[in-house]
Amino acid sequence: MYHLEKEQIESISNYIFRKDPLKKADAIFIPGCARPDHTIAAAGLYKEGFAPLLIPSGGYTKVEGGFAGVKAGGEKYGSDFSCEADFLEAVLLAHDVPQEAILKECHSTYTLENAELSKKLLEEKGITIQTGILCCKSYHARRSHLYYSMVFPEIEWIIYPVDIDGITKDTWYHTAHGREIVLGELRRMGEQFLMMEDRIEWV
Repeated sequence: MYHLEKEQIESISNYIFRKDPLKKADAIFIPGCARPDHTIAAAGLYKEGFAPLLIPSGGYTKVEGGFAGVKAGGEKYGSDFSCEADFLEAVLLAHDVPQEAILKECHSTYTLENAELSKKLLEEKGITIQTGILCCKSYHARRSHLYYSMVFPEIEWIIYPVDIDGITKDTWYHTAHGREIVLGELRRMGEQFLMMEDRIEWV
């Protein structure tokens, strides 16, 4: 039996689970998901006056080849959605966010595309963002920030993570499922960096 020291576990936790102090921003970005949790939190931030614009993003998960429908906790918002962003929009509307505050992106199939196509949409609309809140699942915080900051280097990012499924910074390593999710984030970042190597300036 091998022993993993507390310091080693904490180094993984501190890298994956990023959280920043909240302050007012120009927009709240919501990476694609078939769960409502972080979108509900984004609606709360809007109603508290942290930003006037919400940008939910997502077509479908590339692995599934199409939008496979809502998952745990999302059923009460409906089921007839053509993409993730339509579902996220329904969650926002159900939590009293006005339609005019939502700008959705419906074609991306993974996190990097969430960022890329959100930027394209903002450019088409002539909207400039200086400060953005990235509202995401807590175990997805580092990877989300990595991609959004690569695509939007001009934006000051504020990461607002939301815990789901009991996977938290302090407890993720207690269960096999938590370890699979968090260590899977490390694996995906490494794999995707290698896939994008010719697009990255290593300076």
